[in-house]
Amino acid sequence: MKGNFEFRTRKSNRSLWVIECIDPNCSWRLRASKIVPESTKFVIRKYVGVHCCSLLNRNANHRQATYVVIGEQVAPQYVGVEKGPGPKGVQTFARTKLGAQISYYKAWRGRKHAHTLIRGSPEQSFHILPSYFHVLEKLNPGTVTRIEVDGESRFKYLFLAFGVAIRGFRYMRKVVGIDGTFLKGQYRGVLLVATAQDGNGQCYPLAWGIVDSENEDAWTWFLTQLKEVIGDTDELALISDRAPSIKKAISIVFEKAHHGACAWHVAQNIKNKFKCADIMGSYWSAVNAYRCEDFAGYMTEISHRYPRVAEYLENEVGFEKWSRCHYPGLRYNITTTNMVESLNSMLVNARDFPYVALLDVIQEKMSKWWNDRRIVAMAITAPLTPSRESEFRPRFAQSNGRHTLQLNPVTYHVKGGELEGVVDIFNKTCTCKEFDIDKLPCVHAIAAAHHAQVSVYSLVSPYYTKEYYVLAYGETIYPVGSQSQWDVPNEVATRVVLPREVKERKRGRPKTSRFPSVGEFRKRKNRCGKCGAYGHYKKKCNSQTGSTEGNQPTDVPV
Repeated sequence: MKGNFEFRTRKSNRSLWVIECIDPNCSWRLRASKIVPESTKFVIRKYVGVHCCSLLNRNANHRQATYVVIGEQVAPQYVGVEKGPGPKGVQTFARTKLGAQISYYKAWRGRKHAHTLIRGSPEQSFHILPSYFHVLEKLNPGTVTRIEVDGESRFKYLFLAFGVAIRGFRYMRKVVGIDGTFLKGQYRGVLLVATAQDGNGQCYPLAWGIVDSENEDAWTWFLTQLKEVIGDTDELALISDRAPSIKKAISIVFEKAHHGACAWHVAQNIKNKFKCADIMGSYWSAVNAYRCEDFAGYMTEISHRYPRVAEYLENEVGFEKWSRCHYPGLRYNITTTNMVESLNSMLVNARDFPYVALLDVIQEKMSKWWNDRRIVAMAITAPLTPSRESEFRPRFAQSNGRHTLQLNPVTYHVKGGELEGVVDIFNKTCTCKEFDIDKLPCVHAIAAAHHAQVSVYSLVSPYYTKEYYVLAYGETIYPVGSQSQWDVPNEVATRVVLPREVKERKRGRPKTSRFPSVGEFRKRKNRCGKCGAYGHYKKKCNSQTGSTEGNQPTDVPV
């Protein structure tokens, strides 16, 4: 193929394969047959490796450069990576490594075939899903998996929560963010995520689900499974966007937990609905206000400038949904669903994988996180996690010089600075409300602790301590390994899970990017007309000569 010589098959059957050059006058030929009749291996019996045909018979558009051959050759470049080369990269690979000029469409099919070889087909993924979950539960005790099918055994939903994460949730603040992101594979669907946040401010994934779409039935099913693993208490806070399906499902499933709205999504709705981006400073100040008095001041400013916005925030959204000081439960300093969006961004290149391959990526990511964070946690010398320690130290410095007056054995009046505070070191409260909401001592509480000769670290919530951080990541998440090593009971292996029915795909290139949500804008990078690179204009190009491949970019950044 590299020499651009084409061949044709002279004879092919189960025991013999004979090929020869397409020029009948050329002596090049190869003959192979089975080693023994019952074997599946062939041995070359005769090979004439010299071409004596005209060079005019060479063809870069090689007839044997099928998408299957291209896919088999390029497949190693997709092992251990989430993205790998795109169709343009496959074209370059075929040209430089195989000497073949192939079309973009053939490169796209070759890339798709390589994905199938490495990650399996979507249909096979549904077939092995029960066995995959069985092995995952066996290797990771306490793991909870669910597969829901319809009356025809077609896939509807799946749920996965690793036992390690379930047990580690006891060391997390009881604030869970939930959201969904669309999948781009052949059978589409939506990936649902529920995640907490550890004491160091990092994502702590609790549960994953795949459903057909973000509708009320799907969310109700997912949240019902989630409730079984994390419970339903008055301490629990669920944070999400204001999608009606999520809101309805939470009200059905969780009776005691409190539901809060993502402040960022509320802000995007305000900008889109009222066209008043200049009010965002006052809005975010109101979101983060600890005291109702401060909150009222910011809302007064908003109502004077945009009365309709103030009415929307109070009546349609509700102060208790987005405001820190009015929230009926305890959401600490978590006002948005950024922790969920981070997980969605992490999987951006794996969302077109077959379901089992996608779950493998999730398991691999979580295994790495647990190991890396365990190493970091064990190396901590301070009493608190690194992020909380860096937040705590400036407060400690600011507490110096404050005048403290003891009112009773547990109550202290702290003066100095812009705001005074009355601290109760027994109930761990302060009139500034920072101590009450964040559960991290404010400057007043630190000053009171000094006066009372009490360790300031004894006032910190255990969720921020090194001890809880170590315990949260003390266990290991294990992979399922190669399918050939699985030990699966017959009743599990024979369970039928068929692919869901999907609508017939429209003509043209499949869409892989979603429509921007409300208030979301995507800025496309500039492309240089001289060198073809992105990020600058032709006038500012430093390239001396234009690239020959400038009209064929390998990828278009967004």
